[in-house]
Parts: sequence; C-alpha cells; structure tokens
Amino acid sequence: MAVKVCKFGGTSMADGNVINGVKKIIEGDRERKYVVVSAPGKRYSGDTKVTDLLYACQDELEAFGTCKKSFAAVRARFISIVKELNLDFDIESILIETERRIESEKSRDFTASRGEYLSAQVVARVLGAKFIDAENVIFFGESGALDGEKSYKAIVEAVKDCDLAVFPGFYGRGVDGRVKTFSRGGSDISGAIVARAVNASLYENWTDVSGFLACDPRIVDSPKRIKRISYKELRELSYMGANVLHSESIFPVRKANIPIVIKNTFRPEDEGTEILPSSRYTPSGNIVTGIAGKKNFTVIFIEKSLMNSEVGFIAKVLEEVAREGVSIEHIPSGIDTMSLVIASENLGDQKLSRILEGIRNAVEPDIIRVIENIALVATVGHGMSSSVGTSARLFNAIAAANINIKMIDQGSSELNIVVGVKNEDYERCIKAIYAEFFGKNQN
Repeated sequence: MAVKVCKFGGTSMADGNVINGVKKIIEGDRERKYVVVSAPGKRYSGDTKVTDLLYACQDELEAFGTCKKSFAAVRARFISIVKELNLDFDIESILIETERRIESEKSRDFTASRGEYLSAQVVARVLGAKFIDAENVIFFGESGALDGEKSYKAIVEAVKDCDLAVFPGFYGRGVDGRVKTFSRGGSDISGAIVARAVNASLYENWTDVSGFLACDPRIVDSPKRIKRISYKELRELSYMGANVLHSESIFPVRKANIPIVIKNTFRPEDEGTEILPSSRYTPSGNIVTGIAGKKNFTVIFIEKSLMNSEVGFIAKVLEEVAREGVSIEHIPSGIDTMSLVIASENLGDQKLSRILEGIRNAVEPDIIRVIENIALVATVGHGMSSSVGTSARLFNAIAAANINIKMIDQGSSELNIVVGVKNEDYERCIKAIYAEFFGKNQN
C-alpha cells in the first residue's frame, strides 16, 4: 500500500474547528499514515502565533528568570483548543511540565519548539495516533546540518508496526543532546524528512492557499495558479521570496524522487500545485512558470583593468566578505568588473565599511562603489531556455514601464533571469513582467 506523509501548517492548527477539518482530511484517505504538524498560527487578523508567544516567554525568562506571565497566553490557547475539540485529555499536566522545562532548559530553541510539541500531542489524541517526539528521531550533525542517515533510520524504527503517527515539526536534537530548531517555517523540512524516511509515494503540504501562484497576489490581483512545477523552479522561487514552502524542504525528498503537492486545508477539494522531480516533470508549455523577488539588497560594484588576468582576484574579494561572516546572493561579472549582491540586513555593525576597506587593501580596485536599496526580481521557468527572445520580451516589458535595471544576472542553467531595480520600482517591475508573460494570454 502506498504511503502519504501530510504536513499541516500553523493555520491548520489554529483552533479546534480547523483541527477537526484536519481529522476529516486524514480519515478521508487511508494512505495518509504519517502526519507532521506546526504550532498554532493566527486565528484572525491581529492574533498572535503561538511560536511568537513562546519567543515572548523566552524573552521574559531571560529578563526575569521566569516565563510565568507570558506562558499564561500559551496555556490559555491550548486549553481553548482542547475544549473546542471536546477532548478528554489532561492537557494541563503537559502544560505544567512544559513550562517547567522551559524554565530549566533556558534554551531559545527548546522554548520555540514547544508549540509544535504541544500541537502534535493534541492531534495525536484527536486521531488516536502514536505521538513520536521529533527530539528522538531527527538529528543534527556537528556542523548543524541534518544527519540524514541517522534520522531516517530512527524514523523507520519509530513507525514500525504503527498504523498512524503524528510528529511535531520544526525541531530535532543537536549533537549536544539538546533540542535544536530549523529556521522559521522549518516544519516543511520536518515533513520532507519523514517522507524520505518512509519512502512516501507523496508528500502533501497543507496550507491556507490552494497551491503556488505565478506571483505575489498582494502585487498582482488574482495571479494564475501554477498547476505543476519542478523541484528546480520551486527552489528558485522559494529562495527569492515565494514563501508557500520552505526553500530547503525539497532536498530530502528530491533524492528519493518523491513528489510534493501543496493543498489548501480550508478547500481540500482544490487541485493544488504538484512539485515534481525532473524524471516526472513535463513543462506546461508556458515560457515562464513564476515571478518572485525581495527588497533591500546592497550591491558592491568593483572595477579594475585586466581583472580577468589577475590570478586569485575573485577569491581575494570573496575572502574579505567571508571574513565578516556575510553570505553573497549573486555575483554578476564582466571582464574588468564584478558585483557582489548582499542582503542589506547582513551588513550592519560597520560590516560594510570593513568589507570595503578589506577589498581596497586586498585587490586595489580602480573603482569601488556601493548601490543601496536594490530589489531583486527573479523570472523563473524551464521554457525560458528553449524560447527565442525571452530576454528581449522581459527587458522590453521593464523598459516600457519606465524602470531602470541596475543589475542583470542569468543562471547558467538558463532557468532564471534576475534583475536588480530600485526598491521603489519593485512592485511595478513584477506587474510589468507578469503582464508580459501571463496578462496577454501568451505562452
């Protein structure tokens, strides 16, 4: 029998009524055997996510040595959920122990993980399923990266002879034996790890949207839904800000060629979006699959005559950036020029000044200048590499919108074209590209 792994996001855990909907989804398909859950999200506009309540607990603990006041909101939230579900479940005892451990562990990762832990306890009781603590089956190695081999073996052993199991997402155990979390939104990764371990036929990621959209609906009204997308396209779009799915969640399932589907907890009948490995992916016929972007980048422009003939030039520049612990998003270059594109938020505490001084001393450039407040917009699609004139259409559309392009970078796979524009032109740029490739009913 095929096995499906289902991950439910924070809005799917928001209250008892929604969790009852999750129960119906699970019970509606016998292949849905393993469930990964997030912490409860917002119930309404202005509400606070449980993970944020827990970060407030940690702040209070660090300031006053107790989290009693802040944890009261977490306690009230879960008591309310259990009451709405009409569960015969002693959640109060678990909450008392959770608060005690938060105060004894004194770990930000541990505190943040308790939303998922408590959610999974509740959902396991609702489903009559086995609760499997992620702390006992997901492990991180010395470098802080996932120890896949150890984790997969532990998960397989934990679900042995188990008809239905619930895992908390977002966390595992570090090499020091303490709870360690993924980055925010990491429950998507947890779901992918479980799917890889059990060799699932499908990884279902249930959210509050009916799949991926071709661009941000806050910028373009009712953008087209993407029916099918490849792992590579997903990675590009997620990295550039399309946040339906965590950008790192594809890696565990990609190795096993396990497809992903994005589904809507509140509209389970909707088709959603399929995310497929290359072996199963057939392009839809559209040149462009999606458009995504981010604001607030800084570009360091470097020019030096005969740069290309100076051995180790680029390595010396990158070494100065690495010395400050800063990652680089893109490095477009020419014969005598190169640019470093860096997220502006990573250049605080005088890091930019130190990087510039280090580059001047290391390579003695003819010109070095900084361009700030840059937005990056990525246009992504497998059809771009095989379609003549795609770049021309893209640049003409941007020019027609009277937008000046500050930077251009095309991936070697020809899967994407990234342009840099002023922050103030970001929304207009996305609208212009969308209108060119989607708004005129053109492929």
